[in-house]
Amino acid sequence: MENWKDVIVSPETPLGSAIAKIDASALQAALALNADGTLAGILTDGDIRRAILRGQGLQIPVSEAMNRTPTVALVSAPRDEILALMRLKVFHHLPLVDDVGRVVGLVTLDELIGAKERPNWVVLMAGGLGTRLQPLTDECPKPLLAVGGRPILETILESFAEQGFKRIFLSVNHLAQMIRDHFGPGDRWGVQVEYLQESIPLGTAGALSLLPERPTAPIVVMNGDLLTRANFDNLLQFHVAQGAVATMAVREYDFQVPYGVVRLNGARIEAIDEKPVQRFFVNAGIYVLSPEALDHLPASTMFDMPNLFEDLIAAGKTTAAYPLREYWLDIGRLEEFERAQREWGVTS
Repeated sequence: MENWKDVIVSPETPLGSAIAKIDASALQAALALNADGTLAGILTDGDIRRAILRGQGLQIPVSEAMNRTPTVALVSAPRDEILALMRLKVFHHLPLVDDVGRVVGLVTLDELIGAKERPNWVVLMAGGLGTRLQPLTDECPKPLLAVGGRPILETILESFAEQGFKRIFLSVNHLAQMIRDHFGPGDRWGVQVEYLQESIPLGTAGALSLLPERPTAPIVVMNGDLLTRANFDNLLQFHVAQGAVATMAVREYDFQVPYGVVRLNGARIEAIDEKPVQRFFVNAGIYVLSPEALDHLPASTMFDMPNLFEDLIAAGKTTAAYPLREYWLDIGRLEEFERAQREWGVTS
């Protein structure tokens, strides 16, 4: 709770500035205070992502995205009372106030109960041929290419280990033995590493049919050639809050038309939009799947994640999009690999 003042903003603060404060702290929330120190609202990661999904930009004031009626607790309340309230309301953050309503702290669930081992499995897809990175991948699998002085897949695995994930599956095919030799059983990182050996390429979802048993909690699936600062706890919380069977992390992608776009009504010109920017959400290669979703996988068959989502949607299941705003880079081509060499040390 010591650094809670680092995430104080005003209701008029631009959303982008508030995000920068949140990212610079470990609290994953910002407190919007009135001039007298009372709480105007709280801005959490979920609030930010909902604003992004509504199409709101980072220039809007915090007041347009924050929760204006957050639950608070008296700073004098017993610890077990605060913990019980947070568990009852499923809160990750709780502002603390004094007897006159001024904010004097921010407590997190992790702070009260301590970090614990997660029940969620992780599956990292590391069996691709990496043809777009040849000749670098002729004798080295793409996930073992070094960025920032260590293999990409090691950076990914270590990030999950640091966030409490202990059971990690690696889907392997191309030069699989090199990956097995590097990671072994995972002892070096304090995790349990198991391998899903593809006899044929199974795509970005097909290898999940090789899992040795049905999981009991949602699993995180991620391509093994991504570098990201994603907070996977936030992703899992979002998945549960949406009541989703499958959640796909998405990135905003802007495309600027290089010409003036003419809007017509028949032969009449109604308007001319000069070099408009079109905004899309694109697949970021990170997913959360509830155990139920795995029932829709064919056995040992080439099957990609978009196919799985299409089948789930057709079956009337709830699927969700999670806007990923943290650093993310898909190292699929030589240009991205070179960009990662320049950027990853800076973002680490």
